[in-house]
Amino acid sequence: MSRQKRWGHSGWQRALLPLMAMMVMAAALLGSAREAQAYNTPWGKGLSRPEDLVISLATFSPGDQIPQWFGHTALVVEDRRFNTSRLYNYGMFSFGDGMLMNFAMGRLLFWVAPAPVAPTYQFYIAEDRDVRVIELNLPPETRAEVAAFLADNVRPENREYLYHHYDDNCATRVRDIIDRSVGGQFNDAFDQADSLTLRGHTRRHSQHLKPMDWLLMFLMNNEIDRPIAVWDAMFLPEVLEEAVLDFEYVDEEGNTQPLALRTHRVFESSRAPTPETPATHWPFWAGVGVLLGALSTLLGWRASRHPGRRGPRVVFGLVLGAVAGVFGLVGTGLFVMAAMTDHTVTYWNLNLLLANPLTLLGAFFALRVAFGSEGSRGGLRLIWRALAALAILGLLAQLVGLIWPTIFQNMLLPLALLLPWVLGAAAGVELACRRRQAA
Repeated sequence: MSRQKRWGHSGWQRALLPLMAMMVMAAALLGSAREAQAYNTPWGKGLSRPEDLVISLATFSPGDQIPQWFGHTALVVEDRRFNTSRLYNYGMFSFGDGMLMNFAMGRLLFWVAPAPVAPTYQFYIAEDRDVRVIELNLPPETRAEVAAFLADNVRPENREYLYHHYDDNCATRVRDIIDRSVGGQFNDAFDQADSLTLRGHTRRHSQHLKPMDWLLMFLMNNEIDRPIAVWDAMFLPEVLEEAVLDFEYVDEEGNTQPLALRTHRVFESSRAPTPETPATHWPFWAGVGVLLGALSTLLGWRASRHPGRRGPRVVFGLVLGAVAGVFGLVGTGLFVMAAMTDHTVTYWNLNLLLANPLTLLGAFFALRVAFGSEGSRGGLRLIWRALAALAILGLLAQLVGLIWPTIFQNMLLPLALLLPWVLGAAAGVELACRRRQAA
């Protein structure tokens, strides 16, 4: 059953959105003010009665910004006797000093923080994102244990963790808490093969913006191409939500219980739902690659036809240098990430055969030729011959991977764009430089 059919439709009026947006800053300030008192809650002080506690899973659909593309999730604790509630958010990080460097190095610390429930919901409503809540059907004693754990987990000495997009994020932290609350039965139930890989799930959420989709697929290695279980796919909040809706467990009395007791859609977004499968974008990128390659060959041929004219040589060198500069910077960035950071999903990345620091060097030599450096022509030819050989090796590695799954990396999008461009550019360089030397 699809998520839309499960939840039905909401009657909330879109006219409320401007007012809700004004509440965002107040919600953030209120959350910060209460953070210091996070474990000073009735359940944190041991005052709550188990039967008065409610534990709920809150799911927020994807938003516009790249960090929001994959959605968000949190646990909510409510004490109905004290009329008190907190939302526990495992997606907190700092924009302060060192944040960008830590992110680049794959060492970004996240932490869990509490927040007031209603203003948090208003924040997501103001962004036109779904807010869906599932009350968990847990025994009173278990609800008390989960609440006490969360109250303790937000203490400064306990709250931080090293973020990993697939292995340790806001959703996997909540997933693991749910699993402990049912004695490991959640993991056992979803230790079955998933229909998609991590790459497929990633592309479901990134495919709406083709350039960023391509870049993400270029940067990541075959770690995200291996078969996974549904458990692993719960790095996505919506997959976790679906699993909770589908799950039943055996309680201490031997009775089978649904984990989802009640569901409530607080707000329904006007956004289109996330596709169930990734789109087929490789023909688009192959078309772009063929056009770039053909353009490079044509400009090289034109430069060879007019060896005494400066204009064709300048155009050829500038165009080749600009395109190679872009891909060279991307490839050099991947090389740095693969060699010097903790981003394990970039290690031993076969896409480095398609764009790398040598591509950036090729751009430099192309610009030198454009501005009249005769001595750079020989170096330009050598570089592009090497790049063409590496690109063909990348194609062979992809074909071998289809036969030998252990080394398989899905390079389809990078190959579709870069292989025809590199080969076309190499042909253009051969034409421009060889004919020029003969003249």
